[in-house]
Amino acid sequence: MSAPLITVVIGAYNAERYLGEAIESVLAQTYRNLELIVVDDGSTDRTGEIAASYGDPVRCIRQENGGMAASRNRAIPEARGDYLAFLDADDRFPPEKLEQQLAAFEADAELDVVYGHVTEFLSPDLDEDARALLRAPEHDVPWPTPNLMLVKRESFLRVGLFSTDLKVGIGVDWHARANELGLRSATPPILALERRLHAENNGIRRRESKPQYLHVLKAALDRRRAEA
Repeated sequence: MSAPLITVVIGAYNAERYLGEAIESVLAQTYRNLELIVVDDGSTDRTGEIAASYGDPVRCIRQENGGMAASRNRAIPEARGDYLAFLDADDRFPPEKLEQQLAAFEADAELDVVYGHVTEFLSPDLDEDARALLRAPEHDVPWPTPNLMLVKRESFLRVGLFSTDLKVGIGVDWHARANELGLRSATPPILALERRLHAENNGIRRRESKPQYLHVLKAALDRRRAEA
């Protein structure tokens, strides 16, 4: 049997500082049958130029600024892969991420989603004052969120696209809907993401949107009540 194709999606907005590292972490995967789509979400910096500089290994799509969910969603109709993976433009994939997650599917063909563990690091470009504002990194933590997942394309489409009504909690919302549909998932001790901590993390920039986490949880509870 031929090796299945994996589509990796990077949504990027004004990500010139870290996008190159994110792209290179995908191109350095030990699993080689993959395609990489970078969606430039209306950036005003060199994001699009950096993505295009990699040539054929990277497919570049540009759209008007719509946010993280919209940029991920934009890539789905273009994706040719049997499996989908998502990477934020400031994070990195460990080299064996895709190979190890695909092996988990091969061991259990009934799985829909494979998550993994995350390790965090303080961005090396931070000065001491910036470092002092950030919490200590966590290491080797299981994290069932779309940032880490490898998901069968057909299973992803059963759940549906990411919610464009949210600024934060986008992954929490998708994960909740996947659980409600009964998707089978596993979170083996695979290092699946190197998450960068820096002053521009989405969770920090979107403090004013934190109440949306409660909205996501309430919506999930409402759906469960309606089904009961």
